[in-house]
Formats: sequence, C-alpha cells, structure tokens
Amino acid sequence: MTIFQAHDGTALHYDQLGDGAPLVAIPGGPGADVRYLGTLGGLDAHRRLIRFDPRGSGRSAEPADRASCAFGTQVKDVEALREHLGLDSFDLLGHSAGALTAQRYAAEFPHRVRSLVLVTPVGRGAREPDEAELAAIRGARSDQPWYEDATRAAAALAAGEGDPAELTARITPFFWGSWDDRARAAAFDPELVPGAPWMRAAFYEGAGEAAPVAMPALVLAGELDGMIGTAPARLAATLHPGARLEVLAGVGHRPWVEKPDEFARLVAEFLD
Repeated sequence: MTIFQAHDGTALHYDQLGDGAPLVAIPGGPGADVRYLGTLGGLDAHRRLIRFDPRGSGRSAEPADRASCAFGTQVKDVEALREHLGLDSFDLLGHSAGALTAQRYAAEFPHRVRSLVLVTPVGRGAREPDEAELAAIRGARSDQPWYEDATRAAAALAAGEGDPAELTARITPFFWGSWDDRARAAAFDPELVPGAPWMRAAFYEGAGEAAPVAMPALVLAGELDGMIGTAPARLAATLHPGARLEVLAGVGHRPWVEKPDEFARLVAEFLD
C-alpha cells in the first residue's frame, strides 16, 4: 500500500501488482474500493498494474470538499499520481463509472496516455444507458429463480422507495452473465466496503458532453450486462476515432471475473 498527497492535501492510495509497462486502473462505483478489480483476469502477468483508489473511495481519504469528487475534477488526482510515480506516459484503464474519469483525463492530457481501455463504461461524459436495451437484457432472465424479487427491487429503487443499499443488493444478479457462487463471492466481498452514499451525486456533478480522444482505444462491453447494457460502450467506441469495440458473449458488468482468460488476452494483445 502506498499513500501520496493530492494537490489539495487529500491522502490518496494506490498499489501495484506485477512488472512491465505501467497500466493505471480506475475503479467504478462510483466510490468502490479498487481491490474489487483484483488482477483484472491476470493482467498483472503482462503489465505493471497500478490500482488507484480515487478520493473518498476505498482506502483513500475523504476530501474536505466533497465537490472535488466530481469525475472531471478527479482528473487532477490522476495527474498527481502520474507525477508521483514519475511516469512520462502510461496506459489507462477505467471500469464502469471510472471510464468517465479515464476519458476526461485522456482528453485533457493526451500526451500522457499511450492507450485507453474502457471496460463496460457507463457512457462518454455521463451515464447513457438505453432503457429499452436494459429491459430486454433483464427480461431475458425471467426464467431465473431470483428474477421476480430482483424485478420488484428494481422498481422500488427507481421509485425512490426503501433502502438503496438493500435494493441494490437484490438487483445485483442482473449485473452478471451467470449468477453463480463465483459471482456472489465477487459481488458481496465483505472486505470491500461500498462507496459512501453521498458519492454518486458528487461524482456525476458536471456531467455533460465528452471530447473525442485520438489515441488507440479498446472498449469492452458485456453482452448480458444488466447494469448499464452495451449501448454506452457502443457510444464511447463511436466517439473516439478508430476505437475497437468488443462485446463479450455471456458475461455481465465484470467480464474479467466471468471470462478472465479471454478478458486478459484481449486487453494484453491490444496493449502490446
């Protein structure tokens, strides 16, 4: 575990796995502990995987000003991390909501990013799910024993009723291609504390239009991702010139858990 200070003095955490060319990984959530990324399917065998906990997330400190947790503002923390590590440039990966920070950093500091990897991104400059697609992805699971309860929980969550944390736990099966023991262990790891309840609103403050980035970009979507669908990944791939889109069959929002070998191979070959 390594801690350094952001420009405003907030203590930020990162760790490193493996050797080789640096790959900085930004988690989603927003506010999730970066350790849920694990080794990203074994990418640490190909790269020096630098797992970064954004401010207010995981083992990094909560800032004095919660507004500084907006993803556009967190770009400054990624740049502070680069300076701290003494890197001239690096590969950058963002998962889910973290893909917004990754895209914004690449747009503002294109000379620092060798290539960009967006894993099941929520969108380009904001959340951009296609509700009809999400309904279809979820509806295709109607034969599952958990479906009725998850559907009721999703309706309550959308209506603002009940405890959001409890309801989110009940709809979690929608986010996976297969809701099995491996998925349950990864989704409900007791060592990984969920993001603070205020983080979501703070993170998405200032969301809006996104700028294209002219650099090698790989965008990965999960065919059965009932959290965000494939539409946001398709939009991101269309935004960035020459981006490569891969939709992984049979997986959901965390493809490196469900198909680790395929995921690591795709990303490693792209980075190479």
